[in-house]
Amino acid sequence: MQKYAKGMNYVSGVVFRNGKTIAARKLQPVVYSHLRENMGLKSQVSCNIPRQVAGTYKTIKEFIKIGKSKWQQVTYSPSSMTLSYKRDYTITENSVNITTFSSGRKPYKIQNYVYAKHFFEKPWKFGASKVVRHDDGEYYFHLTVSQEIFVFCVFPDIHPKY
Repeated sequence: MQKYAKGMNYVSGVVFRNGKTIAARKLQPVVYSHLRENMGLKSQVSCNIPRQVAGTYKTIKEFIKIGKSKWQQVTYSPSSMTLSYKRDYTITENSVNITTFSSGRKPYKIQNYVYAKHFFEKPWKFGASKVVRHDDGEYYFHLTVSQEIFVFCVFPDIHPKY
């Protein structure tokens, strides 16, 4: 998380010095090689970081429009990092395997609750998730799941009475 936060802060400085927001698709080519070569971050992390930072500054821009913020440099602390499913992590009902910077994929045993077991079955899909250090000093894996929902609406013939 230290390296991740350092990468986030580097990219934040690039955006701040630019004086205005930079779209993630334009920001990534500007910072990617520095994140990979100079900071030693993995490829997917070097793609995630510009998206996150761009999103943060986009939010600041919206708050500036309504007078609730000013242009400011964001500083990130090493308390969380976003992971992409199948690129940065894989998961089963019993463990999550997370790509580390030093030792490849590392398995971590997880506590899975009975009410959550159905999330490991179709139609649920895993998405970008986070490792977060909570106030108690423990690290937690915040799993994101989603599924498509189809809504079918039938509108009866509406005959206005005049």
